[in-house]
Formats: sequence, structure tokens, C-alpha cells
Amino acid sequence: YALDLFGVTVAAVSGALAAGRTELDLLGVLVIASLTAVGGGTTRDLLLNRHPIFWIADPTYLIVICAAAAGTVLYTRARPVPANALLVADALALALFAMSGAQVAESAGLSPIIVVLMGTMTGVAGGVLRDVLTGVVPLILRRDVYASAAISGISLYLVLQTFGMRRPLASGVGMAAVVTLRLLAIIWGWRLPIFRLPPT
Repeated sequence: YALDLFGVTVAAVSGALAAGRTELDLLGVLVIASLTAVGGGTTRDLLLNRHPIFWIADPTYLIVICAAAAGTVLYTRARPVPANALLVADALALALFAMSGAQVAESAGLSPIIVVLMGTMTGVAGGVLRDVLTGVVPLILRRDVYASAAISGISLYLVLQTFGMRRPLASGVGMAAVVTLRLLAIIWGWRLPIFRLPPT
């Protein structure tokens, strides 16, 4: 639960920064921060028919989002935002949400491939909503190592459990793998290969 709230906080910061770069008003900042923070989990809950949706059942999530968005606005008034702050915040949120979503699907007794899909969707859907509403091509549609980092981390998490590693430790290793892959991709400029039809 604590990690989930931390993930919501980081995602809300990511959304607030994106809103600031698009020069939205304060309501727009709150809307983008909220969609970024709970968009993935909401999509997951709807697909898995989990009711009430997590943030409706526990309004603490909304309070955390509002606090994170307000804190981001105040911070940026006092200090400059580091160049890659949005990408780093997004990498942390991706890892936390991907693992959280995977564990929800796993607890529902779903097959491993659905666990991977649900975890990945939880990790990326909020970022997709943020990017679409701020007029940016979503990271998942670019060549960036993004959704593939979540898929890799969740898969590693499941494999480690298969070999007997305890769930909390496997979860930590999986999250670390997601963050590491995403940040290394940012630092080294890793891109996925593209599919191009040969000339006719």
C-alpha cells in the first residue's frame, strides 16, 4: 500500500511537470496529475471488473495526488526543474505501477501472460493519457524502451517466483529491473528496432 501511494505521488509529479511544460492552468495541472496517477490502475480495475475502483474505495489516493501536484507547483517556483526530471519520475512510476498491477492480476489467479499484460497496462496507461492530453506522442508509440521495460521486469518477477524466490524480494528485483532498463535507455539512447517494408 505504501509503495502504491508512493507510485501515485511520483506519477502525479510527472503529470504536473508535463502540464507545466504545456503551460496549463492550475486546474489543468491537477487534471493531468490525476489522470497520470490513477489512469493505469483505473483501466486495470475496469478490465478485471474490480469494484469499487481503488481510488473511489480509498480517497487517500486523491489527497496524495493533490498534495503532490501542489508541491510540484510550489517547488518549481523556487528551484529550476532538472532537465530529465520528467523522464526519471516516469521511470519510477512505471516500475511501481507495473508491479502493482501485476500483483493484482496475480492475486486474481490469472494466467502469467495476462499478469504481464495487466501489469504493463497499469504502468503505461496513465502516461499515455498524460501525453495525449498535453499534445505529445505517447512514449509507448515511440521507439523508446518503455512498455518493453515493464514487460521485462514483470516477466523477471514471475520467473524468480517460479524458481522459489519470495514474492516481496522478487517484486523488488522486478521493479529495479524496470527502472534500470528505462533509465539506461534514456542515458544511452536505446531504441527498439523499427519495422520498415522493403521497397517494391
